[in-house]
Amino acid sequence: MEKKLRIIVVDDHPLYQDGVVRTLQDSGVFDVVGTGENSAQAVQLSKELKPDVALLDISMPGGGLEALSEIAAAKLQTRIVMLTVSESDSDVLGALNSGAAGYVLKGVGGAELVSILSNVAEGGSYVSPALAARVMVAMQADKGKETRSSLDDLTGREEQVLKLVSKGKSNKEVARELDLQEKTVKHHMTSILNKLKVRNRVEAAVLAKDLWA
Repeated sequence: MEKKLRIIVVDDHPLYQDGVVRTLQDSGVFDVVGTGENSAQAVQLSKELKPDVALLDISMPGGGLEALSEIAAAKLQTRIVMLTVSESDSDVLGALNSGAAGYVLKGVGGAELVSILSNVAEGGSYVSPALAARVMVAMQADKGKETRSSLDDLTGREEQVLKLVSKGKSNKEVARELDLQEKTVKHHMTSILNKLKVRNRVEAAVLAKDLWA
C-alpha cells in the first residue's frame, strides 16, 4: 500500500477546519497528523512533526505569514500551502516571497484541494487562477521588459522545463516527461530562477504563463 502523505491543518475556524480534515482523511491520500488554530501552534507542529505539507490559514491569530516565515526559516522539507479567503495582492506576494509553494482560495472543492496538495507535496506549485494574472502584474510592476528579455536567455531545455512547471508539474513529473534525472531538472530550475530573477518556481510559473500566453 502506498504511503500516505503527512499533513497538518491550522485554521481558527473549527467547523471549516473539521471539513478540510475530513476531506483529506477520506481521500486516502493524506494522513492528518496534527491540527491547530494559531501561528505558534503551526510552527510547533511543523517543527515537531515535520509533515510533508502544512496547510495554513493566512488570517489565523498570530498571523499566517508570520508562521510561514518561521517554518520556512527552519529549513524543513515541509511544503507550505496557504488556504485562505484573502485575495489581497500583498498577502499573495507576501506568501510567495516568504516561501509558500501554494496559495489556494477557500472556495476550492474537496477533490481539487486534494489534487493541488498532492501535486505540491511532490514538488509542484499552485496559485489560484483568479489571482495569478494580478500577481504577475504586481511582480512585473518594476521589471519593465527585463523579464521577457530574460526568458529569451533560457536554453531550449530550460524552456521545456519551465513550460511544464508553469502547468503545475513537479520536478519528478518534469523529469519523467523529458526523460531526465530529477537532479538535472533541479539544476535547470536553479538556472531558470537566477535568469528570471525570481525567488521560487511559483513566481517563475506565473511570469511564464503570462508571457507565453
